[in-house]
Amino acid sequence: MATISFYGAAGTVTGSRFLLELRGRKILIDCGLFQGRKKDRLKNWDSFPVPPAEIDRVFVTHAHIDHSGYLPRFVKEGYSGHIHCTYATHDLCKIMLRDSAHLQEEDARWANKKGFSKHSPALPLYTADDAEQALSLFYPLHYGEEFLIGDKTRVKFKDAGHILGSSFIDIKTHPEHEAKKILFSGDFGRSAKLILKEPGQVYNVDYLVLESTYGDRLHKETSLTEELIRVITESADRGGVLLIPAFAVGRTQSLLFMIRELEEKGKIPVQDVYVDSPMAINVTSIFSKRISDLNIQTRVLALQGKHVFHPRRINFCRSRDQSKAINNKKSGAIVISASGMATGGRILHHLKKRLPNANDTMLFIGYQAEGTRGRTILEGKPSVKIHGEHIPIKAKVEQIMGFSGHADYNEILAWLMGFNRAPEKTFIVHGSPAASESLAQKIRAQFGWDVVVAEFGSSHELNL
Repeated sequence: MATISFYGAAGTVTGSRFLLELRGRKILIDCGLFQGRKKDRLKNWDSFPVPPAEIDRVFVTHAHIDHSGYLPRFVKEGYSGHIHCTYATHDLCKIMLRDSAHLQEEDARWANKKGFSKHSPALPLYTADDAEQALSLFYPLHYGEEFLIGDKTRVKFKDAGHILGSSFIDIKTHPEHEAKKILFSGDFGRSAKLILKEPGQVYNVDYLVLESTYGDRLHKETSLTEELIRVITESADRGGVLLIPAFAVGRTQSLLFMIRELEEKGKIPVQDVYVDSPMAINVTSIFSKRISDLNIQTRVLALQGKHVFHPRRINFCRSRDQSKAINNKKSGAIVISASGMATGGRILHHLKKRLPNANDTMLFIGYQAEGTRGRTILEGKPSVKIHGEHIPIKAKVEQIMGFSGHADYNEILAWLMGFNRAPEKTFIVHGSPAASESLAQKIRAQFGWDVVVAEFGSSHELNL
């Protein structure tokens, strides 16, 4: 027998942490930070229910901070075993964990300077040294490579198609009479992505742990290409600059790929393209390095000698001076900067410069959460507060959906239809309560499977 316990991403969409106790070993699947609401973020400061020193192995599905960002704290509290993931996830975690540690330290310094913390002094959740210690424990694996824990349990990573390096984690045990398998979906990707492979199909699954971020939603049937052509062309005709807030991992690279393709086909005018985010620049380098992990169309283009993420007049802006120099551009430019919801980063300086200008265009390419500056701008408010100033919004505001890396419920159901038999039990995680329950009901109705919506802190026995 085995036990699975849900210590994160249960009742929430963040903080992925699942403990599998199997054959006398404790295995942690994902080690993510809670993000979003304050009551969720405060859980990051709670001691892990099991002392980290007692955990034998950690497996990470992908590099997003809500799946990997607790690792430095986990190591700080005593974990010293190996951390396993794909090679691309390891590359991305080198960037993202170091950046997360920097933000933790900056937040603590700011709290001490302004005196708004209840603690004196305010301390970071973890430091840059903690992040380096965690990174020293990584032991990456290739997709499909079999890794043995003991002599009767094997682990394998399979492509989940969510971001570069993302994976399903396939754990198979070999008891005396019959093999048993549990599969962790991590974040589930979409089919027909621009540069990523489709999620792999799996078989003979006895227990399934399945994400539900879009468990109650469908992606809109819109043509990304046609919409992007329209927005870029109208921006150029208006004689202004197109400003795009974009996440550093995935969204920026997809945009660069599309802009290059459209330029080559003569569908859009060739303009200066600025990537103004050191993290996005570093991540783009990793995408270029890991072309073999991308889909066949992208690999063929690379074999033909194309720099697939380089539009004709690409400018990578690392320094602050390079970033400030973009302000001199009055027209004929596309600026891609972080963060994707305009919550922080260099994008704020560009917003202050561009929002008051009616010739400029703001393009959002993803969901803008309630309470973010992105949502304020999208809602048509006359101004938005940035760095203590109310900035008037006169620029043209656009939104294109469809860049999400999460499958919607139809895409998930279509993937489940490929299973050769029903799992003994399916656990729904990583979604709002409404989204998780909605997906659970759909799976029960479509397939008649035994489905449980996981609750935070709950444990279940498994026949593994």
